[in-house]
Amino acid sequence: MQPEYKLRVASQQESSEVGAVLPPRIFLRPIGSPLPLGFLGLTVATLSVAALNLGWVPMSQSHEIAVVLIAFTFTTQAVATVFGFLARDAVVASGIGVQAGAWLTVGVMMATSPPSHKSLALSFFLFVAAAALLSAVLVSAQAKVVPALVMAGTVTRFALTGVAERFGSTSWAHASGWEGVGLACLALYAAIAVDLESAKRKPVLPLLRHGRGRLAVRGTAADQVRGIEHEAGVREEL
Repeated sequence: MQPEYKLRVASQQESSEVGAVLPPRIFLRPIGSPLPLGFLGLTVATLSVAALNLGWVPMSQSHEIAVVLIAFTFTTQAVATVFGFLARDAVVASGIGVQAGAWLTVGVMMATSPPSHKSLALSFFLFVAAAALLSAVLVSAQAKVVPALVMAGTVTRFALTGVAERFGSTSWAHASGWEGVGLACLALYAAIAVDLESAKRKPVLPLLRHGRGRLAVRGTAADQVRGIEHEAGVREEL
């Protein structure tokens, strides 16, 4: 007698059981930290505008400063924003993204306005941009204090510049300029610290990491992917 062969189709229940045994796999691609690039863009922007505020560069060259904001700062911070989201750090990426858009707006307005022109519309925009950065400050402070201070300094920078635009006061412009110089130093320090941390693969200059921030550099590989199934881009709904 010849053996009888039968083709059996798996039931829906069996298929779901197989899916439970073999879960979907998620592949992560390591990339360099985009944070230093974003902070270096901020350093150039705030120091260039501070040079105008403090009279180090004549106001007649405001259009040249505008080109710096558009060509350099916006470009570097836009790239940092994209790779920040790819690195799964949406909070920092959104903070750098708001900065990129703000500096681009300031640059375009400076390029299309006469030197020394004061704009109420730009003042209002800077106040709104400062408020938009507050969420990045609050959430970043829960992991990395120094980057959060850079974000907070940018909030202050936008607010002071907005006041100077609103009232056209030299004293407010100088206050904004000196705060911009301090912010540039802090942003440069943060960029160097993150670069050294990436190169040495260990903290060199303190970034005051704590909580999730400390776990990110001292935790195991399992710690890094814990809960990844709930992140945007992996879960079904954003």
